[in-house]
Amino acid sequence: MPSDATIHSHQTSVRPPRAVDSSRAPCTASYAGRVTKHQAEQQAGQKTEDRLEKAVCAAEQALIEFEIAVETFRVEVENFSRLHHQRLGPMYTRLDELDALIAEAVAERTGDREDIRHAREARALVMPMPGIEELFEMPLGSDGIWQPGNPENPAAPRRVRPGEEARRLYRELVRKVHPDLAQEEAEQRRRGEFIARVNEAYAQGDEETLRALAAEWEAAPPTVAAPPSKAEELYARLEWLAQRKETLAAVAAELEQSAIGQMLKLAPDDPDGLLNEIAEQLLAQVAEREQRLTELLRPAAD
Repeated sequence: MPSDATIHSHQTSVRPPRAVDSSRAPCTASYAGRVTKHQAEQQAGQKTEDRLEKAVCAAEQALIEFEIAVETFRVEVENFSRLHHQRLGPMYTRLDELDALIAEAVAERTGDREDIRHAREARALVMPMPGIEELFEMPLGSDGIWQPGNPENPAAPRRVRPGEEARRLYRELVRKVHPDLAQEEAEQRRRGEFIARVNEAYAQGDEETLRALAAEWEAAPPTVAAPPSKAEELYARLEWLAQRKETLAAVAAELEQSAIGQMLKLAPDDPDGLLNEIAEQLLAQVAEREQRLTELLRPAAD
């Protein structure tokens, strides 16, 4: 599109400067008006792209925060499940064994066929009986008893919910390195591999490793920023972000509806306290059944 200076130069080259044809003035004004309109359209298009870029940026940040929430909840569900199995599994096993022993003692006393059948069914459900020390120290493996150092579970979590400092470090790292912040496929892959290490450290509540990962990321060479996106690319990005959010929402719903997720809802502020409460209840049940068994095995008075 020619500039005003070019138009003026063209006009002076075709007629003497002393003789201005007033009849052509409206045409010149109309042409200048078309240039202004075109510029206005360009400015409007630029404003649209600016708004789209802001919308994409806001959607990306919202998605990252949502992913942080989903991932932290997933870690709590997984840690609770593992600790529940590790700490409470032996108690459930002991309860099953005591139930079988009680049923067998009752059957021996009564000789009733129904009691004998019940005793056999109870015995069939029993895993190897753990000792009392295992109720507090020995986590379970696939065979029912797990010893320290068993490679089946080399890195059991220390608690259900990582500490406040670990959560702070994790959130700060994810907001910096999340793959959704990258446009190029290679950079997304690099960030994805890095965030997997971050997630693993967070699941263990490993503050030292999280700090080391933060330092490693800061020391890495900066990546070349992608060129400004066109409107079509921005629209496509918004659509992808919406689809990603739907996927995450489905994952979050599945976690919340799981058995462990439902248990965590009982104590959202202190899941570790809930685990301890369940352990106390199970120990009380163990004591109750042991007392019942002792009574059944006591010789009847003549």
